[in-house]
Amino acid sequence: MDDLSDVLEQITARLETLERRVEILEHSPTVLSAPVPQQPSMPTAAIEAGEETSLAQASGVFSVLGKAMLGIAGAYLLRAVAETSSLPKLAIAAVAIAYAILWLVSAARLPVGAWFASVIYAGTSALILAPMLWELTLRFKVLPAPATAGILGAFVMVASALAWKLDRTPVIWVANATVAVTALALSMATRELAPFIAVLLLMVLICEYAIERDHERSIRPLVAASADLAIWFLIFIYSSPPSSRVDYPAMNTAELLLPACLLFLMYAASVVFRTMRRGQKITVFETGQTMIAFLLATSTVLYFAPRIGAIGLGVACLVLSAACYSAVLAIFDGIAEGRNYHIFATWATALLLTGSLLCLPPFCLAACLGLAAIGCTALGVRMGRLTLGFHGLVFLAAAAVVSGLLKYAFHALAGTLPAGVAWSVCGVSACTIICYAAGKPGSQENWKQQLLHLVPAALAVCALAALLVEGLVWLVALRLTPDVYHVAFLRTLSLCAVALALAFVGSRWHRVELTWIAYASLWFIAAKLLFEDLRHGRLEFIAASIFVFAITLIAVPRLARMGHIA
Repeated sequence: MDDLSDVLEQITARLETLERRVEILEHSPTVLSAPVPQQPSMPTAAIEAGEETSLAQASGVFSVLGKAMLGIAGAYLLRAVAETSSLPKLAIAAVAIAYAILWLVSAARLPVGAWFASVIYAGTSALILAPMLWELTLRFKVLPAPATAGILGAFVMVASALAWKLDRTPVIWVANATVAVTALALSMATRELAPFIAVLLLMVLICEYAIERDHERSIRPLVAASADLAIWFLIFIYSSPPSSRVDYPAMNTAELLLPACLLFLMYAASVVFRTMRRGQKITVFETGQTMIAFLLATSTVLYFAPRIGAIGLGVACLVLSAACYSAVLAIFDGIAEGRNYHIFATWATALLLTGSLLCLPPFCLAACLGLAAIGCTALGVRMGRLTLGFHGLVFLAAAAVVSGLLKYAFHALAGTLPAGVAWSVCGVSACTIICYAAGKPGSQENWKQQLLHLVPAALAVCALAALLVEGLVWLVALRLTPDVYHVAFLRTLSLCAVALALAFVGSRWHRVELTWIAYASLWFIAAKLLFEDLRHGRLEFIAASIFVFAITLIAVPRLARMGHIA
């Protein structure tokens, strides 16, 4: 009942309000100005204001769309005139190009808040220009491919100038996306790649210049992807057999090499300027795009100039590696933000490996990598930089592979015994020992620091064990001709001696990585007994191998515990 009375009171109040409004409407204009008492009712003024705002927005949207449709209608009118009249098609094309640019100017001159109208007007300009250039180039044959590419370049330059001056991001996006898609499509349709790749490179240059001037940068991935795709398409087409590209014009070596090299130079110069001159942090996009551009340039050189280009590319990689290491040590070392340091250091390592592989003979290559490993290891210990220590590991592993050290150690310890030892193997073995000796173990090391000691120690142990087996076999060969069972026993004896020495030295000098290698050697010896000694040995030599291994199994744990007891 209480609820019913409340409802009746609200209805009565509403009726009184309506009666007062009717009386106000029936009276003279003087009464119209009288204030109407406010009652607790719906906020009609706010609703009416919201409705008026919505209607205004809707009318603005429809007005913008209507103007855009008028612009497209004008483009169709120009096309009809080009088909039916006797006027020169080139003159009509000039009028159409000017007409499209006028719409672009209109999009740029709109107020800052009118982003919808700016996008629509810029899109109208793009819808006028792109189909018109397609037909003028492919259907009417009025414009050659270089002229079409020039128009696209002028369009994106005008858009960039207007957008930078008036701060219009939508204009930048629409213009660059239109030119990128049109250039890619026309390059495949006309079979002329060079002019449209030049347009895409111009767009890259404009974008990188815009970054240096602190303008719009979100368009960079789109422009970069378009240029990468066009250059990759160039490499794919012109590296295929000539019979599969008869429709494409001939290009000389310089024309084939220039696009990818220019792309890499532009991104490299931009990264160097922003990181070294302005002290900015390199972005993920810049890191990835610079690497992509370098790979495209490398592929271009190796495909189209394989003889002279490979040596030149190797020298360039070595020079760039030296430059990156100089920047790491002189500029980026000691800066709180470490991304630039790590990225440039990684690039320096990759460039040094690439340049060495391309332009150095095998013996010099192994020596160079071994010396680089020693230098990085020593410098990393002196400066306290784990990054340089890991670079030393990379160079040391590469030197072990190139010199044949790993292959030699495997054959000496488990395969067919090598006929002799190469000088490169001895040199790299010495480098592994020096690198391990240069590392200074600490009392409490994490796994990264332990890995820095473990890898060179393992390589050095493999080399020393292989050389020990080779030496024992050579001594036995002075008295008799070694048979398979002789070699098997000498290998077991050598490996057991190495395991005992590692356990003792690791315990005495607190080198935990040597103890780990000693225990790993026991597993290797056990597998060797199973697959070599028991299969190819004689009974007395098998017994001797098992006896030596048993003594080693007992002694290694005791020797390893000596350091902990002390």
